[in-house]
Amino acid sequence: MTLPPSADTVHVSVQRVFSAPAERVFNAWLTPRLLGQWMFGPHVRDEKVLRLDVDPRVGGRFSMLVDRGGDRIDHIGEYLVIDRPHRLAFTWGIAGESDQDGSRVDIEITPTPGGCELRLTHTLPKAWADYAGRTQQGWATMLDALQTLF
Repeated sequence: MTLPPSADTVHVSVQRVFSAPAERVFNAWLTPRLLGQWMFGPHVRDEKVLRLDVDPRVGGRFSMLVDRGGDRIDHIGEYLVIDRPHRLAFTWGIAGESDQDGSRVDIEITPTPGGCELRLTHTLPKAWADYAGRTQQGWATMLDALQTLF
């Protein structure tokens, strides 16, 4: 669901329920081997993972380089909040394109009797509002792939 934009931003939200403990789902966001199985690569879309560098600490940065049809795309960001296993927040951008635009991803993981529920909210600058639908679909596809790991 896309929430109404504020004056300067638009919010995209996606939720999923997992039949795995919150800790396992949380770890999938910070472990390169797992990221390559659900966030990037041939399990998610037609692309090849070239590099997944993750420094999972507040202030640490990540760089996730993929090849999509001959185009190299480097997804980069900085970890802002790491509150294991409940909250994770990081900036999100593409090197050289949207790396300084204020895009932020917030993840909340709530334990449930059968596993956990994850709510992702991606806050985009208003200038990127036309990409809200694609952003939502992208995260939905990735979270669907994440569900298959558990």
